[in-house]
Amino acid sequence: MAAQTKPIELYYWPTPNGWKISVMLEELGAPYEVKFVNIGRGEQFEPSFLQIAPNNRMPAIIDPEGPDGAPISVFESGAILQYLGRKFGRFYPADERLRVEVDQWLMWQMGGLGPMCGQAHHFRQYAPEQVPYAVERYTNEVNRLYGVMNKRLADRDFLAGDYSIADIACVGWVRPYKNQGQKLEDFPDLKRWFETIMARPAVERGMAVGQEYRRNLADDKEAQKVLFGQKARS
Repeated sequence: MAAQTKPIELYYWPTPNGWKISVMLEELGAPYEVKFVNIGRGEQFEPSFLQIAPNNRMPAIIDPEGPDGAPISVFESGAILQYLGRKFGRFYPADERLRVEVDQWLMWQMGGLGPMCGQAHHFRQYAPEQVPYAVERYTNEVNRLYGVMNKRLADRDFLAGDYSIADIACVGWVRPYKNQGQKLEDFPDLKRWFETIMARPAVERGMAVGQEYRRNLADDKEAQKVLFGQKARS
């Protein structure tokens, strides 16, 4: 396929979901322009952003060179990874049997690892009062999911054959393992995988995007009001 000539617009904030796409774009070597969406200040609710991402969540992209040359917008990090993998023919195999392997672990991350890690973060760090049952529930579930990954990686280098969007999706959620109450030493094969991927230059570059904006939200009560307890907006 022809090289990308116009930069892909990446609507982004430096979080595990945002890192998925910045890392992928760095791995691809594709030109991109970052449009920061400050989720702690409510920029995800701006009407212009909602036209791209109706779930008021980043990341999202606009590819000015979409199918048939027409622009396309994509929201949901897993869908973006699949789109970019198909478009550039990398990190997402064309063979259906191999692609199913990748899709299984991508969906596992989207439906399990990400949400459970997020809940563990919330109840361990941000809940206004300690809820011991919730802390134990989500910390244990993250531990279980780490165990699933550790077992999967016992006899292979990556989650689904070669290095793929499944690994890209998962690694950012393992990065804050301490905040999830986990010890990588308890999961030696997961630890080996994590260190291998984190050593990739493109991963390092992708996770450095907007790093200056990252901060601990535990003391930012205004940001917590924006991020937590959201309800439907008319």
